Amino acid sequence: MHHIFACSESTGHTVDLAAKVALAQFSNVESEIHLRSEVCCFEAIDEIVGEAKKCKGLIIHSFVKHEFSEHIFYQGRNHNVEVINLLGPILNRFSNFLGRSPAEKPGLFSQLNRGYFRRIETTEYAIKHDDGANVEGLIDAELILLGVSRTFKTPLSIYLAFRGWMVANVPIVLDMPLPKILKEIPPERIICLKTNATALSRLRNVRNRQLQGAAEKYASYDYVKRDVNYANFLYSQNPQWSVARVTARPIEEIARNIISIYRKNKQQTDKSPKMVSIDPVDHDSEIEDAFGEIME
Repeated sequence: MHHIFACSESTGHTVDLAAKVALAQFSNVESEIHLRSEVCCFEAIDEIVGEAKKCKGLIIHSFVKHEFSEHIFYQGRNHNVEVINLLGPILNRFSNFLGRSPAEKPGLFSQLNRGYFRRIETTEYAIKHDDGANVEGLIDAELILLGVSRTFKTPLSIYLAFRGWMVANVPIVLDMPLPKILKEIPPERIICLKTNATALSRLRNVRNRQLQGAAEKYASYDYVKRDVNYANFLYSQNPQWSVARVTARPIEEIARNIISIYRKNKQQTDKSPKMVSIDPVDHDSEIEDAFGEIME
């Protein structure tokens, strides 16, 4: 039996996979991989080297911290244990090519990976719950956008979803009641998108021209004014909901304002023991730490 010790400061998925891929080329050899993850001190490294020495094993590691890489190399040499540095040559080549030193921060790839899959999850949720679809799933939303047609509900939902927020949007239709489930949702999650009839009529007329006059009533100022007044009436009936103005503002600015409103409301809610408290993930900081400002 041949023993391979796969070591990492983080989860060890990378080095474990590399060892398995390499061993797949030796199907007739009996071997076993011993994964050692979360290795965070010299003493742990010494123990691994000791284990490998006893069974005449081999060590493969993905340490990104230079001191760990150096320590396991010298310990392996001192105890006659073969040590393979999986990332060292790659990091050196990348460092020379990019003209920068590596961050030497374990787990960065896992952070990037989490951000990537979070985006997939939130984007799928936003699409599934666009324009009032699947209202039974609104209870899982972190943000719910309410607004009449052409108040940027869908673009805002997709933008915020790409930033890691679980967002749904619900249309306000003239003389139609809102979904009853909204009453069950903590009010700090609900954002009412507000505009004025003049600006909205201009936007709808652009849409009407694209449809070659098929939406003339929908775009008329009188109809738009009724739409806006009805939305404002619903907002006034639910004063615990917050309002975000969208007139003549870019999507990025509106989105920042929505997040700011939500966080302010959340802080106030947390201070009040009488109100329902939730604990949303700070998606902006988590994802931006890993990726930087991706939408600028």
